[in-house]
Amino acid sequence: MSLPLRLRIVTPQQVLVDCTDVVAFRGEDASGGFGLLPGHVDYLTVLVPTVLRWRRAGGEQGFCAVHGGVLSLSGGELRVACREGIVGERLEQLEAQVREARETRRDSARRARVEHLRLHTQAVRQLVRYLRAEGETPFDPEGEPR
Repeated sequence: MSLPLRLRIVTPQQVLVDCTDVVAFRGEDASGGFGLLPGHVDYLTVLVPTVLRWRRAGGEQGFCAVHGGVLSLSGGELRVACREGIVGERLEQLEAQVREARETRRDSARRARVEHLRLHTQAVRQLVRYLRAEGETPFDPEGEPR
């Protein structure tokens, strides 16, 4: 029997998972779901947004939701590089964490759009004030653009 796999899941900011006793792993790429066991040939793929699942030698399961990434298996070391990931011990818990993270991102994007619109409006108003201060208006007396 082959030695267990070492699993490392990393983002640019941190190491999310580092365990040395993985006996089964499942993920998903563009071709569909796949599984990896100790002794598997070297493997390289691009992950789609998915939940990675693994089982350790003691029977414990682990889960990590990723929004895509790159997976490589070489020399018994399974590495996943992704921009962001959320680790959970149970699928229900992970689902709630992913939902919360998604809402946080949406709220942040909304605030950024509002701030962008506010700054844009402020810039246009400043330009109009500047043009009027020069005695120049961008419209003729009938309200038509010049």
